Amino acid sequence: MDSSGQGEKAASGGVADRGSSSQQQGEFKPPPPLQLSMQELLAQLDEYQPTIPDAVTTYYMNTAGVETSDPKVIRLISLAAQKFIADITNDALQHCKMRGAGQSSKKAPKDKKYVLTTEDLTSALSEYGIQVKKPAYYN
Repeated sequence: MDSSGQGEKAASGGVADRGSSSQQQGEFKPPPPLQLSMQELLAQLDEYQPTIPDAVTTYYMNTAGVETSDPKVIRLISLAAQKFIADITNDALQHCKMRGAGQSSKKAPKDKKYVLTTEDLTSALSEYGIQVKKPAYYN
């Protein structure tokens, strides 16, 4: 048995998987989620540059009373904040799509552009327990 066959056998828990019958029939089966150990995650944080800069994360951490000089902790918090923002944005997009689903459009679906509105964002944030109130001059 060659080394690639052994790798497949080890990765599948001792059974070499050369393609299941369900995948051959056109069914899509997503790969199992990647499980990283904490050490592997922290090692990868050194090379990863999050969307939220370290200086911004450090500023808001200090404002909240958290002081640390460990760049891995700062990057881990940046990554968590980035995930939170992405989840909220995705939920707002889903609200926008549902709101626009009732409207008929002559444009092709691939040409459809979505606009992030306060209403969609407010709906998405309310799912996370965050209440947004419009200033009086917008009413």
